[in-house]
Amino acid sequence: MMNNLDTNPPLWTPEQSKPSQLKDFITFLRTSAGFSGTTAHDLYDWSIAHPNEFWSYFWDFAGILSTGKGTEILKNPSSFLTATWFPEARLNFAENLLKHKDNQRALIGIQEDGSTKVLTYLELRSEVSRIQSALLAAGVEAGDRVAAFIPNTPEAVVVMLAAASIGAIYSSASPDFGATGVIERFGQITPKVFVCADGYLFKGTRHDSLQKAATIIDAIPSITTVLIVGHTKNCVRSLQTREGVSVHMYEKVGSAGRELHFEQLSFNHPLWILFSSGTTGIPKCIIHRAGGALLEHLKELQLHCDLNRNDTIFYQTTCGWMMWNWLVSSLAVGASLVLYDGSPGAEDNTILFRIAAEHGITVFGTNAKFLALLQQQSVQPRKVGDLSKIRLILSTGSPLAPESFDYVYASISPTACLSS
Repeated sequence: MMNNLDTNPPLWTPEQSKPSQLKDFITFLRTSAGFSGTTAHDLYDWSIAHPNEFWSYFWDFAGILSTGKGTEILKNPSSFLTATWFPEARLNFAENLLKHKDNQRALIGIQEDGSTKVLTYLELRSEVSRIQSALLAAGVEAGDRVAAFIPNTPEAVVVMLAAASIGAIYSSASPDFGATGVIERFGQITPKVFVCADGYLFKGTRHDSLQKAATIIDAIPSITTVLIVGHTKNCVRSLQTREGVSVHMYEKVGSAGRELHFEQLSFNHPLWILFSSGTTGIPKCIIHRAGGALLEHLKELQLHCDLNRNDTIFYQTTCGWMMWNWLVSSLAVGASLVLYDGSPGAEDNTILFRIAAEHGITVFGTNAKFLALLQQQSVQPRKVGDLSKIRLILSTGSPLAPESFDYVYASISPTACLSS
């Protein structure tokens, strides 16, 4: 019987001699844990048979910053409902994402019209410190909620990290959501601070966000402080809110130059509140916890994507999708993140690839629907710029059709690893 590989050769084969963090982790386990395997398949099987050891050793390999991992890895393992990972550990999610302190680009925020804002790792720490002081001045404490109605911009990342540094729980929604959809989400979590941009750019049109923001604020009585990000330079005075709400411009709050403080919290302290899609009634809260999100994201970024400081990573997402949260965790490995705010269809569906060529993106994340659209419209991304630095193309949202695989290798990159 003929092997399928004889007639259908692999689309991509890794270079066996090339170094990788997966190989480094296997070597680390062989010297530290008595692991006898040599391949990714061996590691996969061992991780299932020895989950406590896998996660404990990966913690060490990833260099998690904490005030102690503790000796107990998994408490009450007999049930999914009672199992608790690292019950003695204390850490801060934001501290782990801000451990790099240099002039490498951390965030590259790009709008549809080409406007660009860059923050280095040092500048990012300074901005997080400033917004942390503004949140503390607003009375935010560990366990309080901070909600953002904001485009995919550096400011969104700064606010999330500032909230996490205190132990506040962050949640975000995309500004193209209707006011009712945002109220259905944020109304459940009673945020103390509400952050919103004054508007956003999409398909060449600047859309105002302040009218929807006023409706949202009036409907959620827990909101006492509002920060307005001057994203499209609309006037903050056009935001009319109920009595008792303090409104400030994001750019003018906080104290610059103060030392960042990272509250040391339980491994299982809530970090984010995400939401279900709302197809079966009001969207349902989904809580992600700090230690679990950090470890799982680093496992995927380092072992699956081999992401490191030399990489520039992009994901086509808004702040209303969980891929934004995943992307932001790339800061923990010191990569440069490209954040795009606008329509992916700009410039005849080529804008994302022009950005990839200009900024040397090495890990390019998108969705199956977008790739199918490009194929249907016969877009040839390789013709708009040099995409040779892309080594990994990630697709999610839905399964990637077989013909889309062929399209990507023919029209985007013949050498990248395409992972659906």
